[in-house]
Amino acid sequence: MSEAPCTRFFGNLDGLAATSRLVDRPAGSRYPRVPQAVYPVDYSYPESTVAADGDGVDVFRGSAAGAGVVGVFVTADPGKRDVEVKILIDCIADEIERVRILLDDILEIGGRLVPRSAETATD
Repeated sequence: MSEAPCTRFFGNLDGLAATSRLVDRPAGSRYPRVPQAVYPVDYSYPESTVAADGDGVDVFRGSAAGAGVVGVFVTADPGKRDVEVKILIDCIADEIERVRILLDDILEIGGRLVPRSAETATD
């Protein structure tokens, strides 16, 4: 498999990320349907996007300003019966791990990290 599709995928996400300026829920906010869950980083969604659940595409924004899209989590939520891609922007390794804990251990929706490799980040 060539790198071109992956490069294009992350390039397209860069475009979505550029429109993700609103912070819907700042880090430390409680998750609406699961009060014991707390967002480990800022959460938002780019305007005019649609995810599988009909809401905007989920974006988790960390503290490494300027890092851009560093990866995505692909999730499968049996409760909502959907599969989604959650974009990680400006996240360092510790923040990615805390998002993983939120998705896997607390919300129990499962998640597979797809990191942006060094090769795709340069194109």
